[in-house]
Amino acid sequence: MNIETQDFYTQAILSMSALVGLMSFLMLGQGRLPRLILVFAMQGMLLTLTAILAGYELNSPHLYISALLTFALKVVFIPSMLQKQVFAMNIHRDVEALKNNTAVMLSGASLMVFSYYVLQPIIHTSSMIMLNALVVSLSVVLLGLLLMISHRQAVAHVVGFMSIENGLFFAAMVATDGMPMVVELGVAFDVLVAAVLFGIFFFHIRTSIDSLDVDMMNKLHEVER
Repeated sequence: MNIETQDFYTQAILSMSALVGLMSFLMLGQGRLPRLILVFAMQGMLLTLTAILAGYELNSPHLYISALLTFALKVVFIPSMLQKQVFAMNIHRDVEALKNNTAVMLSGASLMVFSYYVLQPIIHTSSMIMLNALVVSLSVVLLGLLLMISHRQAVAHVVGFMSIENGLFFAAMVATDGMPMVVELGVAFDVLVAAVLFGIFFFHIRTSIDSLDVDMMNKLHEVER
């Protein structure tokens, strides 16, 4: 199917799908935490634009509210909270050396190809938008898991976790023509609670061991009094 023959909405959603997947792939190669958080915020902005496009095309005003919540949480609040923690820990200049950066990037590319391969059987039973939304959602989830596995910093693990939620949210918003408003509010509330809990978690770790490196956390053990 030629993309040039599709309407503007289809072309726009396909472009957003590609960019959302690209942001997840770019997160894997980021060694500095501020840049990783910036890429995550860019992915959140793409989700915001996708919600606006879907709301306009589908005539669903509640998607505009979803876009506002996505912008407030995933573009402003969560990235600023993570940046604040990174600068408070004075790790914004640190470069995290991945154990095997080439293998991580190749694994990320393989996971994206794997996502297309797994969902290939539904290509004849679904629209182009639904197929790409599901493929991008699966690849973003898998890349988020890979990000959590390959990076040592707890901040990167939080970004990976939130990226997984981004992938699921993208598929639910595009493939289902917009979730019910109560579901969107529930998801937004869950993300907000998770962000607050992560902030408290970081604060206690910072005051205890003055580091967010998970390798150092693994060395912690209970001391008998």
